[in-house]
Amino acid sequence: MSKSVKKSDLPVHLARRYLEPGPIVLISSAWQGETNIMTLGWHTILEFAPSLIGCMISAGNHSFELVRRSGECVINLPTTRLTDSVVGIGNTSGNEIDKFAHFGLTPETSARVAAPRIGECHAHFECRLYDDAMVERYNFFIFEIVKAQAPTRPKHPETLHYTGEGVFMVAGKVISRRRLFKPEMLV
Repeated sequence: MSKSVKKSDLPVHLARRYLEPGPIVLISSAWQGETNIMTLGWHTILEFAPSLIGCMISAGNHSFELVRRSGECVINLPTTRLTDSVVGIGNTSGNEIDKFAHFGLTPETSARVAAPRIGECHAHFECRLYDDAMVERYNFFIFEIVKAQAPTRPKHPETLHYTGEGVFMVAGKVISRRRLFKPEMLV
């Protein structure tokens, strides 16, 4: 049995350092000829079928209105190779610059939505708004992933996980417990 570790009180606003639900993503959006990219860390898988994901997009972000009006976006998964771009995108406003041009990113045509994919990202998840019941109160959008694309290698890319104050952790190391996995528990 492992030993208990002594803990110290933690200010509650720092809980996100431990609970961020997943990798940093880049949300690309489009509305009436305008495109934008935003950095996002507040997202969570909600359902397997249909494939639903929830995203908190602050009403103060330029992307908020583009996503709200179009009802769609692309969730792009960057790797550590794009760390400086991820930070730069998060620190700039689409009201002031064209983020695709400024950060040298390639807008690619998506298959199922009007929002462009980001060519340099590892994976793309094209999304349509599924439920907007919590947008007004919590800025929480529920999207259905209608198209997903990723290369077969690497299977577990090095992705960024934000811990606050400009600090990221890197995921990519894999620990397998496949021998203990019970597929019947997914039902």
